[in-house]
Amino acid sequence: METLPTKAYGATGSLFSKLAPMEIERTPPQADEVHIDILYCGVCHSDLHQVKNDWHNTIYPCVPGHEIIGRVVEAGSAVTKFKTGDLVGVGCMVDSCGTCSSCREGEENYCEGPVSWTATYNGYMKPQNKDFNTFGGYSTNIVVKEAFVLRIPDTLDVQAAAPILCAGITTYSPLKHWNVGPGQSVAVVGIGGLGHMAVQLARAMGATVTAVTRNKDKQADAEKLGAHEVLISSDSEAMEAHELQFDFILITIPDAFEVNDYVKLAKRNGVIVTVGLIGPYKAPLDNQEMAMHRRSVAGSVIGGIAETQEVLDFCAEHRIQPEVEIIAMQDINDAFDKMMDEEVRFRYVIDMQSLKDAQ
Repeated sequence: METLPTKAYGATGSLFSKLAPMEIERTPPQADEVHIDILYCGVCHSDLHQVKNDWHNTIYPCVPGHEIIGRVVEAGSAVTKFKTGDLVGVGCMVDSCGTCSSCREGEENYCEGPVSWTATYNGYMKPQNKDFNTFGGYSTNIVVKEAFVLRIPDTLDVQAAAPILCAGITTYSPLKHWNVGPGQSVAVVGIGGLGHMAVQLARAMGATVTAVTRNKDKQADAEKLGAHEVLISSDSEAMEAHELQFDFILITIPDAFEVNDYVKLAKRNGVIVTVGLIGPYKAPLDNQEMAMHRRSVAGSVIGGIAETQEVLDFCAEHRIQPEVEIIAMQDINDAFDKMMDEEVRFRYVIDMQSLKDAQ
């Protein structure tokens, strides 16, 4: 089959985890697929983890990127939802089994098939065949099944919308699932790429929102995003004063942390949900703290396709958008270094024209 040569940036191995230019091949769109010219791609913290093989499942070469905004350049013969020229998005998934109970109920992100869902890059979520790989949005184009392509509302800023496809849905899904709304007190822990979206979403849902951060420099930013209050987690007296205060706590810290410090903030019957961390906490949960106030600790991972479209529409309706810094593709390694050093303010987005213009 004829292939589509595609410029990309990727890593060839964990020992050489700097990204470099490479050429990959895309297959032309089949009847149910859409060929997309990529305009912008968000930079997610999981891109950094995957490139470095921090989760010990990376398939190389690794071309990251699962926050993709682009325009349709060709639609397969059976495609009905999209046409040439449409502004579209692709998030973390490009396929799933389609037949399990989760998929049938529109929650493809919890696919129970033998390999779970197919990630936009790095192949199956449960890799069984290391010869199968997928390449993400750090590239000039991508071909995706129509069922996994999102419509981008006209009122969203095309340069800023990309992180909604991961950071947005990752925080919106648990807020919706646990029925966050008016009359509830919500704490968002970690005011970075995920947390800054969570603050805006929870506020728009009608909750009273407290931003929890160890970085005092983020107080003004958190208030600007809509937080009613800012709690500095390194202030032990302030943390103690906020014990038993919150109905729902969303923790967006991407690396191992001490979860018991935040459990104490939850009310009786309160719920603590961790997103962003793929792995164990620094120490086990203290079940005494859990049991004495009948608290619950849970996890959540992205959201289904229908729910992702829902959060895009919700952001458009409520004029919510990620805070982004636009970078060139050639600056990605410097961006990764700044992410590791916690120097990025909220979210980087790559202008893919910089890759298209590269010689």
